[in-house]
Formats: sequence, structure tokens, C-alpha cells
Amino acid sequence: MPSLTRAESHERAHAIRVTEMRVELDLDQGPTHFASRTEIHFEASAESTFVDLAATTVHAITLGGVPLDPASVRERRLTLTGLGPSNVLVVDTTMAFSRDGQGLHRSVDPADGEAYVYGHVFLDAAPTVFACFDQPDLKAPYAVSVRTPHHWRVLGNGHATQTAPGQWELARTAPLATYFVTVCAGPWASAEREHRGLPLGIHARRSLADPLARQADQLLDVTAAFMDYFQELFGIGYPFGDYHQVFCPEFNAGAMENPGCVTIRDNYLFRGAATDDELLTRTNTIAHEMAHMWFGDLVTMKWWDDLWLNESFAEYLAHRACSTVMNSDATWIDSTMARALWGHSAERSPSTHPVAGSPAPDAQSALNNFDGISYAKGAAVLRQLIAHIGDAAFVAGVRDHLRANAFGNSDLAGFLASVERAADTDLSGWSNAWLETAGMDTVHAHQDTGRVTRTIPADHPKVSRPHTFDIAGFDADREVFRVRGTVAKATTRWPALQEAPRAAMVIPNASDLTWAVTGFEPETLANLPLGLASIPDTHARAVAWLALIDGMHLGTIDPRTILDTFSHAWPVEVNDSIRNRVGTHVVDRVIPNFVVPQDQRAAESAVADAAQRLIDGADSRGGRLIGARVVAQTTADVALLGSWLAGTGLPPGLADDSDFRWLVVRALARLDAIDDDDIDMLRAQDATLTGDHAALAARATRPSAATKRWAWAELTATGERSNYERNALAGAFWVGDRDLLRPYVERYFADIPALGAHLGEDALGMVATLAYPLRVVEPATLEMSQHALADDRLSPALRRAIVDAQAKLDAALTSQARFASP
Repeated sequence: MPSLTRAESHERAHAIRVTEMRVELDLDQGPTHFASRTEIHFEASAESTFVDLAATTVHAITLGGVPLDPASVRERRLTLTGLGPSNVLVVDTTMAFSRDGQGLHRSVDPADGEAYVYGHVFLDAAPTVFACFDQPDLKAPYAVSVRTPHHWRVLGNGHATQTAPGQWELARTAPLATYFVTVCAGPWASAEREHRGLPLGIHARRSLADPLARQADQLLDVTAAFMDYFQELFGIGYPFGDYHQVFCPEFNAGAMENPGCVTIRDNYLFRGAATDDELLTRTNTIAHEMAHMWFGDLVTMKWWDDLWLNESFAEYLAHRACSTVMNSDATWIDSTMARALWGHSAERSPSTHPVAGSPAPDAQSALNNFDGISYAKGAAVLRQLIAHIGDAAFVAGVRDHLRANAFGNSDLAGFLASVERAADTDLSGWSNAWLETAGMDTVHAHQDTGRVTRTIPADHPKVSRPHTFDIAGFDADREVFRVRGTVAKATTRWPALQEAPRAAMVIPNASDLTWAVTGFEPETLANLPLGLASIPDTHARAVAWLALIDGMHLGTIDPRTILDTFSHAWPVEVNDSIRNRVGTHVVDRVIPNFVVPQDQRAAESAVADAAQRLIDGADSRGGRLIGARVVAQTTADVALLGSWLAGTGLPPGLADDSDFRWLVVRALARLDAIDDDDIDMLRAQDATLTGDHAALAARATRPSAATKRWAWAELTATGERSNYERNALAGAFWVGDRDLLRPYVERYFADIPALGAHLGEDALGMVATLAYPLRVVEPATLEMSQHALADDRLSPALRRAIVDAQAKLDAALTSQARFASP
């Protein structure tokens, strides 16, 4: 089916103006379908246009009271002709609940049999819920009414009032883009308070009522603090009435910034122990979505190629808000370990693209650019902009941009014009270098000569990006020097660097102030395995880890160097962001992809030993939890895992932690030390959605031919498996002997594309990424992948998933060949 093109959206935006949307939803018609009635009021300067509509059944259509043929809807479009200056379109339909996390998703929690519905109409899913002109620059106020079972509660963009049993009216909203409209309905457990007259609410399914109650104060406290921070920063009050946050089951994204009703994945309500960085990630997510209330919701991009105006700003502003409100640099360290790691990976892929102005000829192709570049790189670039013009000018420009475009739309040119006025400078050159050109430079510091070099990407040889950053030198347990400057040429002399005392380890970009690969001199690289733990600056340690991982992926650093550094430095690390992200990367990527097969078992044993040392020496529950997770995923000690499953000998703080228990179950399944009956018995003890997904993953992990046949059939079936069920199966499948897995490599490239007929692009991209045979690191896998990409019928999301995963496979093959043991 055709995706809306930029040209079509431009033509339609000039032809019509939507003045009001009235939507009536009946969610009490059974488990598969709902009724949707849309009344669109719009003005037109053209005689014809089209409305976006993706209904199961169209019952009736009238335009200005004149009936239209319901059969006239073709490929999600209803053509309208004979338009006048003022028009009213009414469309009555039956729509389908989704199972892939897009549109209006319905999920049943087996804990109590209760159903929950949430709307996620991002990008082009809105027409599966209501008829609309589905593009970001046709904003309109919405008046929504909802019918539900009598014991449900409805939440949405406007304040919800129950007018009768099972009947809810949502207050008329300010103008919204279609992709921000949501309705969340179900028997929610809730925690609410008022902050300076603003109603705040936290909501989740009933089976999460206990963790919701335990965590509600922290959630509401940070929500209130961020609301105060952003209103003061922007000089504009929160513009959308109530502020609810709904933790939704089977939610595809981390969260979505629907005005007045933010939707968040309910994995963020922790049933068991959580590390400091996991709590920080949730807090940062809350700040990110709130920043969108101004950047994205109040002022919205005109077209999807300016999505960075939403995501880069929310990413940067969330970290800024967390740092200020929490009075801690922990959020910037986590940004290095989590977000920069993600963004650097995106930059290494052939699918890399500029932060701004990425070609988005249609809506679906734009989906692929919601990645680590538009988030993490964009945020880093904004920090460079502030270094370039000063914070005061930046904030003044942002305020001007928001005031000038409130409740409307803008683009890159409009934003730059506001900042240029505030800074009284021309930013066209800066924008071209940082926003409008792809690629990532590498910076090296040569202390002997006092020179700093900047190596630019080979495919962008004429781009000159100025980098402002610091360089720090360290000996054992002390910082020897720190200098700061700007590099705008291939080589720049920093006299202060040469004059500084000699240091055993020199870390360029030690505070992660710029977006670049950090290159190490041979002496530093040789000293890091034993010396990294002694570096007293936490952020410099994070940058060093990021540089080691970058180097491994780029083929310049032996993965054994990372494992050696891990063995010495990681067990004594005290920062949870570093411990958690490095541990995860070593377990999920370094060992299975970069270590040659014959050395993997020994590497796992060494990592398990390091993790046990972390458990033994950790001074916090977070450290013990991280260590225990890594032990579970790498140990071959069935007796240890069995005792942990039985609840004996657990590290302190992990008793009665059902989520950690499932990790142990999956570890035993990996070792074929538990069977399906055991898993089913444990599943009965955790009869929740989370337990369902964990049990599926555990079963798919078992290394037997029968299990792999079952798991693959369930993963690729066209039935009613939800997005989370498919992801659980896909993420656990590629465990076991290569001879057992190899037949499914070819099947991936045949069976996963076929799911496109049943899944939306968002869900398809995720399952395609998780199911990619990345652990079968063989030339034949690469050849099959390259052959699959020659098929021009692949959807944009599927193609992007394969391109990115193939780049990782290629890097692993290159590394294994380059650093194989003699």
C-alpha cells in the first residue's frame, strides 16, 4: 500500500486546513474489533483531496451530508471531490485491534484475564484508528468520546470525564498532529497527585499494582521536578492540561510523547531489583517525553526529515534536566555508555545519515531514521552548538523558536533563524558540517608533539567539523593533566598538551564533549588493561570503554584486549552504567561475535569469574545484580544455577526476584539442564504477561532440534502472536551449536520478510533485527544476507534491519580474520 509522499503532503497542506476532529470509539464490541466514527471539519482551497483510512469495514461515508460509496476507499485512501470552502466529512467504520503494538493495541494479562487497550498511532498508524489527514503539519483540535466495559477507566490527550457507566468524554484538545492522538483504556491501577494545580497520574495494569505503589512517589517526584524545570527553561507554561503517564503492556518503543497522556513500556515498572542506571534510564525517559511537550508537541516538524527537531532536542534536554534536577553528572556518563554506544553503531553502518535533512520521500522511509543518529548524535551536536555560541544564546534562540511557532510547525531553517538572531551569527557553515553531513571523525592526541589530529570519514573528504573538547592524562590513581581546545583542521598544535606532564594513559574527549571516535596512542592502549580501573574520573573511564568497543568494531583493537581489560577493570568498577552496559556488550556481542568459536567457552569462563569477583566485592545491590546477571549468562555451573533457581545461595538482595529468576531459568535452558515441563511449571507460578514472554524465551533457548523447530514455527507463524511474543522468541533463538542453527540462516531470509504481510513496519523492523542470524558468524551467512538485499521488494524497515545487522556481521568476520590466534 502506498505511503504518503512528501510531495503529496506538501500539496495537501496547501489545499486544506483542518479546523476540528471529532472521534467516537466503541471499545466494547469484543476482543478483535472496535467501532470508530470520525467527523472531520476542514476548509479547502482545492476541488479535491484525499483522506487516509485503513478500516476493516467501512459502513457509511458522507461529505456535506451527501452519501459516498464506502467501496470508494482504495489502498488506505478515500478520494474526495467537489469540495467547497467549508466541509464536513463523516466516516463510520469497524476497525481491528492490533497485536503488533501499532494503532490501537489490545493486550490481555493472564494474571487476571483483564484486557488493556492503548493507542500508538506514530507515523502512519492513525488511519487504523480513525479517518484523518495523516501528516504532521495538518494539526487540529480533537474531541474524543470512548465507550468501554463499565469497570474500565479511559485516559487520553484531554481530561477524561465519565458521563455514564462505560461512557467517557475527553476534553477538546489544543491543535495536535495526528500521530500524537492516543486513548488508553482498561482497569488501570493508578497513583495520582496535584502539582501546582496540575493533575499528575501514573497508571499500569492491575498485576503491576504493587510495584506501581512502591515506585509511584519517585515517579511523581521527578515528574513534578521536571515540569518546574522545563517551564522555567522555556519561559512557556505546560500547554496541554493534565499530565498522565501510562505504563502500557507490549509497547514497542521506550515511550511516546502523546500530549497529556505519555505512553511508556511497562518493563520500566521494575518487578524486582533494578540497578542505578536502570532507574536513571527510566527517569531520563520521563524527562525526554516531557521535553517533547514543547519540542515536538507544541512545535511540530513540518515533515519527517526534520524529526531531529523532536528527538535530538528531547535527548539533549532530558540529560540536561536530569543533571540539573538530580545535581549529578551520572546522566552524562550514562549517555556515553548507553546512548553514544548506540549512536556510534548507527554511524558505522552503511545506513548512516545526517542528523537533519535526511531524505524522507515518504512516511515509511522516514521511520528508519529514528535511530541513534537522530537521538544521540543530535544531542551531542547540540552540545557542540552551545560550545560554539554559548548557552545564553542557545536558550534565547530556543525560546524564540517555541514562541514563534506555538501550536504550529517549523523546520530546520526556522530553528536556525531563531538561534542565529539570538547569537547574532551565521550558522550555515556550522549546520552544513554538523547537521547536514553524515559520518563521524576520529580524534587522536599525540602528547610527544603536542598535536591533535582529526581524521575525517573517507566518504566525506571535504567536510570540516570543528571539535571543542578536552584531553586528560592519567597515571595510577591520579589525573596528571587536563587541557581543552578546538580542532578544526586535520592537525592542530595544542602547546598545553605538549607542555603537560607525561601520562601513562591519554584520553582524548575525556568528558565526551564532542561526537567522535576516540583514538588511542599505542602506549595508552597497552596500559589500559591494567590501568583503566585506576583512572579516578568516572566519565573518562566511560569514554575509554566506548573507545575500546569502537576500536573492536572498526577492526583496530583486538577483542582479547577488551576481555583482558574486562577481567582487570570491570570487577572493581563502581558506576552502574559502565558495569551494566559493558557487561551486556561483552556477553551479547564480544564473545558470540568477535571471539573465534574455539575460544568462546574459555572467554565465557573468564567473564563469569570476573562477574563473581564483582558480586563478592560489590558495595551495592546494583553491583551484585549486574554481576549475578553476567554469571547467569556465562557460567557452565549447573549446580550453581540450580541452587539460585531454588532460592539458595543467591547474592544478597535477589531473593524473590521473579525477573532474575527467569534469567536463571533461561541460563539453565541454554545448558539444556531444564525441560519444557519445568518451564511450564515455573510459568504457572508467574501467570503474568511478563511470565509468558520469559517462558517463551526460555523454551526457545533450549539447544535441541525439536525446540528450534517449534520456536521457528511460532516466530514465523501468521497467527495471533503479539509483538512481544515474537520478540521473545527471536531474541532467544540463536543459542546452541552452529550445526543446529545453520539451517535456519537461509530460512531467515525467506520467512522473516513474509511477516511483512501481517506486521506493521515498526514491529517488523524489531523482529527482523532480533531474529537476524548474527551469531552464525560465517561467510555463508554474509553471502545470503547480501543476496537478500538485492531484492527490491523488501520494505524500508526490513531492509534497514538487514543492512544494520549485516554491517555488524561483516565487522565480526573482519575482526575474527584479523585477530585469529596463530
